[in-house]
Amino acid sequence: MAATKRSAAAVDGHANRPGATCAKKRRITGTTGDYDHESCLGEGMFGVVDKRRHRATGQVVAIKSFRDPRKKDAPADAQEVLREARFLEACGGHPHIVGFRGVVRDYVTDELCLVMEYVQGQSLHRLLTERRGRGGLPEATVRGFMWQLLSAATEMHRRHVVHRDIKPANIIVGEGEGTLKLCDFGVALSMSEAPPYRPAGTGKYRAPEMLLGKRDYDALVDSWSLGCVMAETISGERLFDEDNSTCLLRRIFEVVGMQDDTTWPGFTSLPFADAVLPPQLPTVQRSRLRELFPEDTLSEEGFEVLSGLLACNPDKRLTAAAALKLPWFATMAADARPPASPPAVAAMTVSIKVEEVEVAPTALRRKKVTAKKYLSLFVTR
Repeated sequence: MAATKRSAAAVDGHANRPGATCAKKRRITGTTGDYDHESCLGEGMFGVVDKRRHRATGQVVAIKSFRDPRKKDAPADAQEVLREARFLEACGGHPHIVGFRGVVRDYVTDELCLVMEYVQGQSLHRLLTERRGRGGLPEATVRGFMWQLLSAATEMHRRHVVHRDIKPANIIVGEGEGTLKLCDFGVALSMSEAPPYRPAGTGKYRAPEMLLGKRDYDALVDSWSLGCVMAETISGERLFDEDNSTCLLRRIFEVVGMQDDTTWPGFTSLPFADAVLPPQLPTVQRSRLRELFPEDTLSEEGFEVLSGLLACNPDKRLTAAAALKLPWFATMAADARPPASPPAVAAMTVSIKVEEVEVAPTALRRKKVTAKKYLSLFVTR
């Protein structure tokens, strides 16, 4: 079974690492001065996202600046903007991934900002927070949400992109029909780059292999995060809610069962395994996951998806594409499924390049800037 999942992994985006390179010139066609500010959609460590309306066209967009609002004098890093722009551009066109509209300059600071699709709605985190105390969402709703998220992840992984920070706060639930959009590719990774990879994302949604110091993890870290999101939408509470990495690992093993070299070959050789091995943690092999999600809460078919995504050993974990083929999704109405993805991508490459960034003659600030680009993504067919 593991061999089957690993063979699908090449299609899913975490096996082949092509090595071609490509230089690219990006043209900046305006500034934030071309947009009227309507509201602030959110702010945090990443910067600020505002709802804005383009004066000439009336188009409503979301513009993300990368300045930490707590450090007003710290300049934004153009590399971060270009890096996220490339990932959004590479995954563009999927109905459940937020759309990319371009890059503009901040009228005041002259720094680069991302222009993205504006989605009327709220984050899944806020939706669950508003329901706190009333339990999670109905299983039918969870199934529809998971179909959309797994479809988005399948497309990302097919393009060799790993999100690394899938969590309710990075999922937008649109008003009305409840269409989900995955957003915030700020710590995304291309599997075209060879390991070692650093830990990334929010700890409570990190996969065990990342927490244990594995440096050659792959797209299956997103599968684990999706399992955490699924569990949270069912119960209304985070499944793993510890801040310390060691405590978080112990909580994981209390829920899914303690691991060893039999259940996870090579487990004891992982860098941080000593911190959670007996006698630090009692050996409990049996998973308690079904006790936490009994059949009156989650059907047998639904539990097959949840337990497959939350398999501790990544070799036994479901890929996003494999999860979509399970019986839980078979009864969904055809019109509830997203449109078919475009033909398979032969390769995607990420390489460190210098990108020429030009400001168009119509922009308010007319000068040519060379930004040292962290990532340049392209698709070859």
